[in-house]
Amino acid sequence: MRLDVLRRYPVKSMLGEEVAESEVTERGLGGDRARAVLDVATGRIASAKNPRLWRDLLTIEGAAPPGDAELSELFGREVRLIDVPPEGAQLERSVPERVLAEGIEAEVPHTMTTIGTGSPAGTFFDFAPLHLISTSTIERIGALSPRGRVEALRYRPNLVIATETEGFAENDWAGRELRVGDEVALHVIVASPRCAVPTLAHGALERDTEALRTVARHNRVPVFDMGPQACAGVYARVLRPGRIRKGDQVTLVG
Repeated sequence: MRLDVLRRYPVKSMLGEEVAESEVTERGLGGDRARAVLDVATGRIASAKNPRLWRDLLTIEGAAPPGDAELSELFGREVRLIDVPPEGAQLERSVPERVLAEGIEAEVPHTMTTIGTGSPAGTFFDFAPLHLISTSTIERIGALSPRGRVEALRYRPNLVIATETEGFAENDWAGRELRVGDEVALHVIVASPRCAVPTLAHGALERDTEALRTVARHNRVPVFDMGPQACAGVYARVLRPGRIRKGDQVTLVG
């Protein structure tokens, strides 16, 4: 296996950027999720996981976003860019199946998620500091989808791992160690349950509901005590920091 793509997302839920190499610390890739948008009225972190309110975050380049006034005008509510999360910061996660059934404009039920429970304090990650997905998984979803393809960036991974096996390769990685290049070691925690975000328009990419429907039909994996979830990719934490580069060898240990 090898490291095919590295991506970071400077502002949570905004568009990301591909990089050729990156330092990796316990806080993930350098510059990843360094800031987020705060909904001033609720004190919650804005996330496209609630598409009705925040899907337009995915139209904004995170590397050079507008200021607070422009963002507030765009969303019709007062927001602020922050670089330190409030204590116990939460976000709203719309029930994905209801978004699929009723559409992105509908006010559907949501759950509340405390961010960063698998990450160092003071970070904006949904759960863990790194999200990985394999090319095998992307190819499998594409082959099963009516479109015949799906784009990896819809799933917002940090690392895309080129794999030669077929199917949802990383389903077997949970609990194991991945070594990337000569320095970095990661512990794979759990499969990544998917929300509505992959179905949304991402910049120039149009909406694709099959990015979630196909996963829900063909790859349900147990996640902690939540039972089988529609999953694509895995979450990981950093065991040994260092620098990684596109093309680095990736080795599965254990």
